[in-house]
Amino acid sequence: MEETPKIEFKIIGYIRTPFSGKKGTPIQSNYSKAKGVIEIFSEYIIGLDDLEDFSHVHLIYHFHKSTEVKLKIVPFLDEKTRGVFSTRAPLRPNPIGLSIVELISINRSKNVIHVSGVDMLDYTPLLDIKPYVPLFDQRDAKTGWISHSLQKTHDDRTSDGRF
Repeated sequence: MEETPKIEFKIIGYIRTPFSGKKGTPIQSNYSKAKGVIEIFSEYIIGLDDLEDFSHVHLIYHFHKSTEVKLKIVPFLDEKTRGVFSTRAPLRPNPIGLSIVELISINRSKNVIHVSGVDMLDYTPLLDIKPYVPLFDQRDAKTGWISHSLQKTHDDRTSDGRF
């Protein structure tokens, strides 16, 4: 069997959040009101030109605390075992996260971006930032098994620490 090719990414900065452990971290950015600061490495600051005109951005990051891969898991908001690719759990073959956060401000002199809606652990390595564009990003989409779970009332939408 042929070896799987490796891909390397450069970290462009770190996401600073109030969440030091998995338990209590919001399970999705949409459920979070927590503020965060993105520390961008100086060589990438010029790439932030024109970003301040967007209200929201996609953050693509590395689940740096995810140490195992599980192809079947019981996701949050459900009680049935599901395939990992039908979930947003971090126990993935490639531990890459994606969150949409509100862009509050950019302070170029300090190499930081202030955001709201963080749902990742403190000091998460940031791989990329992309603007959220409703015309491109919104879809009339089916939500699979999640549609049944979202109909239930869930008061606590934070991690119970299982991932």
